[in-house]
Amino acid sequence: MKDMKKMILAALFLAMGMILPFFTGQIPAIGSRLLPMHIPVLLCGFVCGWQYGLTVGIILPIFRSLIFTMPKMMPTAVAMAFELAVYGAVAGILYAKLPKKKLSVYISLITAMFAGRVIWGVVSIPLYGITGGSFSTAMFIAGAFTNAIPGIILQIVAIPAIIIALTQIGVLKNERENAYRMLSNR
Repeated sequence: MKDMKKMILAALFLAMGMILPFFTGQIPAIGSRLLPMHIPVLLCGFVCGWQYGLTVGIILPIFRSLIFTMPKMMPTAVAMAFELAVYGAVAGILYAKLPKKKLSVYISLITAMFAGRVIWGVVSIPLYGITGGSFSTAMFIAGAFTNAIPGIILQIVAIPAIIIALTQIGVLKNERENAYRMLSNR
C-alpha cells in the first residue's frame, strides 16, 4: 500500500512539474529563472524517497520536451534530466539519513541543489559539443547560479516550509521513520 501511495504522489509531482512552467512562463523576464520544474522534483525526493525523486527528475524534462517542445530536447531537456534526477535522489537520500531536525531539511536541499547544478554543468559540456556548440565556464556560472538566483531563493524559502509543515502535521513522520529504518538495515 505504501508503494502505491508513493507512486500516486510521484505522479502528482510529475503533473505539477508539467503544469507549473505555464504559470511562470507568463512572466517572461523572470519566468524561466524561477525554475518551476525543480520544485516538484525536490519535493518528490523529500516526500516519496530518492528512488521516486530520481525517476521523476529523469522523466519530467524529457516528457515536457516531447509533449510541449519546451524545454528544447537537446541539449536543454537532456541536461536537465540529469540535473533533476540528482536533485530528487540527493534530497531523498540525505533527508532519510540525516537526524530529524529542521536543519536537515536545509542541508539536504542545499546539497541536492549544488550537486544537481554541478552534474548539469558536467553533462552540458558533451551535449553542447554534440549539437555543435560549446559550453563555457561563463555559461555554467550564469545558468547554474547568476540567472537562477530567483529560483534558488524560492526553493530555499518554499521547500523547507512545505516539508517542515508536512512533518509537523504528521504526514511525513511515519514515512521518514520507515525510510530511515530501511536505509539503516542495509
